[in-house]
Amino acid sequence: MNRIHPLAAGTGASADVLGGKGHGLVVLRRLGLPVPAGFVIDTRACRAFLGDGRFPEGLDAELAAAVRALEAATGRCFGTGERPLAVSVRSGAAVSMPGMMSTVLNLGLTTEATSALAAETGDPAFADETRRRFLGSFAAAAGTAVPDDAMSQLRAAVKAVFSSWSSPRATTYRELHGLSHEPGTAVVVQEMVFGNRDERSGTGVAFSRDPTTGARTPFGDILFRRQGEDVVSGHATTRPLSDLADREPAIWERLLSALARIERHYRDACHVEFTFEAGRLWFLQVRPGGLTGRAAVRTAVDLVDERLIDRRTALRRVSPLHLRDVRTPRIRLGGADLLTRGRGACPGVASGRIAVTADRAARMAADGPVILVRPVTSPLDMHGLAAATGLVTSRGGTTSHAAVVARAMGRPAVVDAADLTVDAAAGCVRVGGRVIPEGTPITVDGSGGEVVLGNPGIATTPADGHLHRLLDWADEVSGDRSPRSDQERLGAAHAHL
Repeated sequence: MNRIHPLAAGTGASADVLGGKGHGLVVLRRLGLPVPAGFVIDTRACRAFLGDGRFPEGLDAELAAAVRALEAATGRCFGTGERPLAVSVRSGAAVSMPGMMSTVLNLGLTTEATSALAAETGDPAFADETRRRFLGSFAAAAGTAVPDDAMSQLRAAVKAVFSSWSSPRATTYRELHGLSHEPGTAVVVQEMVFGNRDERSGTGVAFSRDPTTGARTPFGDILFRRQGEDVVSGHATTRPLSDLADREPAIWERLLSALARIERHYRDACHVEFTFEAGRLWFLQVRPGGLTGRAAVRTAVDLVDERLIDRRTALRRVSPLHLRDVRTPRIRLGGADLLTRGRGACPGVASGRIAVTADRAARMAADGPVILVRPVTSPLDMHGLAAATGLVTSRGGTTSHAAVVARAMGRPAVVDAADLTVDAAAGCVRVGGRVIPEGTPITVDGSGGEVVLGNPGIATTPADGHLHRLLDWADEVSGDRSPRSDQERLGAAHAHL
């Protein structure tokens, strides 16, 4: 049984075997888009490992052969030689679980390889910084001393990613989203592309359409001379995706062309993670969807107008849960005590008491709604995110972990509230000269990015033409035009599809 598959256009295994990330990379290869060379260790190997705590028989040999093939494809040597090969080791469940499992980047940068990378690039500072990143990500994932042998590093990282499937945060995420605990995760191993290489390098996340409104405008975040983890972690203040157009116009045009090609393939809005090194663009991940309710409705209707899908497909794309969030409420700002303003990351309004750690949010939620207020969030905060009704972070962008998880869970969220400081030790937040104790009621508006004290009341925006058209199609399918709620009209159509 072959448990390792190349990232090649001819690889035919399904997402259940390759995981969503690996399968998406194969699709990108078939579309002729640039994807770093690599391979996928499939979900069957993970299930076997989780069953008895060790690699299944023959996997070590397969892994060694896959590395040799990767060395041949890249013209580099893993962990050694004048042109050293470094790789990323990432999880990839069949259904996306953003940030819930382990990742190790820059793996293979042994002491020897780091010196060789410095000599090859003529930039010792870059090589040293990249090794420091590797040591940090390996320690976080594996929790053991870092061996100075590349294959030992790889085996340990693969085991750590497999094991992270059963971590409390991953388990909590699956329970919240009704996902099975059985499938396990694949592991994607790819040649590293260094977004931190030089001034013509960087990384970002790009949506083909605005994930909060559905507008047909590329949307996302970018960082120059940084690696992808810096974008999704929220620790860095990102730049709007459109900044790429001014700084690297050729990469911008290639990105737009790729997004259009990917949309045509999936016949849906999509988002990608990408990195560019020394002016060359690479794609690291693709996913369809990822939209809020309002955006899902608009996108489904627009795709019908663009003749990419038919009306019945549009109706299937929208769930009753989407409709719950379509008539987006907004804070009544007149006379409200505005505490701060950031960037809206998930539409909607939520009120609750401030909690400044995930643990406190989980405890306080037993006595009523809470708003989790953090500098950033990480996968370790999953229990607090699940308990909170809304989220505020002082750093990070609209494609950070906090924003992605908030949209997946339908939690109104504000990110990049830069003038807000969270003091967990003192149990308060500070804005300017104001000190706001934990437990103080606040309200967040995930559309406009406002955070106000107390509960000033809300105004609900009226439904737009996209929703009216979608529901008219629903009535045509169900044959029922009696007065009913939006959800009932859509549900009746789903029953006939």
